[in-house]
Amino acid sequence: MHLLIPFAASHTDAARAAMLGLRLPRLERLLAGLTAVHTDTDVEDSLSPPHERALARGLGLPVRDGRIPWAAHAAGGATPDAACAWITLCHWQNRSSRISMGEPQTLAITPAQSQSLLQAMQPYFAEDGISLTEHEPGRWLAQGEAFRDLACASLDRVVGRRIDTWMPQSAQAGLLLRLQNEMQMLLYTHAVNDERGEQGQLPINSFWISGAGALPTDAAASAAETSEIVMPLALRDAAVREDWAAWSHSWRELDAGAVTQALERLQQGESVTLTLCGERSAQRFEARPVGLMRRLTQVFSRNIAQPVLSDL
Repeated sequence: MHLLIPFAASHTDAARAAMLGLRLPRLERLLAGLTAVHTDTDVEDSLSPPHERALARGLGLPVRDGRIPWAAHAAGGATPDAACAWITLCHWQNRSSRISMGEPQTLAITPAQSQSLLQAMQPYFAEDGISLTEHEPGRWLAQGEAFRDLACASLDRVVGRRIDTWMPQSAQAGLLLRLQNEMQMLLYTHAVNDERGEQGQLPINSFWISGAGALPTDAAASAAETSEIVMPLALRDAAVREDWAAWSHSWRELDAGAVTQALERLQQGESVTLTLCGERSAQRFEARPVGLMRRLTQVFSRNIAQPVLSDL
């Protein structure tokens, strides 16, 4: 079992205050039984957050900043060497000359709305050699050469933040930024948004590109780990809303749930891996043989979790 926990910590003042009040007894016991084996540290404005880098390693995917081919991976290699990306419908908020992105999940886009917008937008993308296929309402799989080596920011980096610092900057991004501008004009007058306005819902006024790239032609299944990867998202959902009370509550639920399950499996002699991820670092822990002195230190250790979380 590999328990991979995104947004286990944050460096905002409000998050640090919430962390000080956390009591996570099962996490303390789990950490006491594991050994730190790998730390991945980058800057907080890297395009790919630590949990995505950790998950990519676990799945045997290439780890290049902003170029982890999540969409091609989800497509399952149906079209070998195809360059793909996610197109996620979203709402951009313009407040005091600050444009930020809301959480796409909260838009509650219906299948009918998604299909209507797909039909309207597909011809514009097709003119630039990009095909669109619905993966789920509001999130489409795009295929086209424009995505082959496109560095783009994860949605988890952008939600709730200014988008200008996260826009693609590479040479091929010009085509996509033009498409984005064209689609904003199309969406402004589209009937779907008239319907949403009548229902008191936010308009869908743009899209975000993420998970771009192609799967390596020599990618081997043996590169991926064989353990079960469990990645709970409750901490992530609370953190992107900056709801630190909900984040603390989710940590306590996680401590009583998935962390307890991992601890029980470790105590039963199973192989357990824990990866804790913040916004700049991820630390991986595994069950490793330890000497007598280390074992005694672990038994009597307390407050292991706080220093670990603070360093993420």
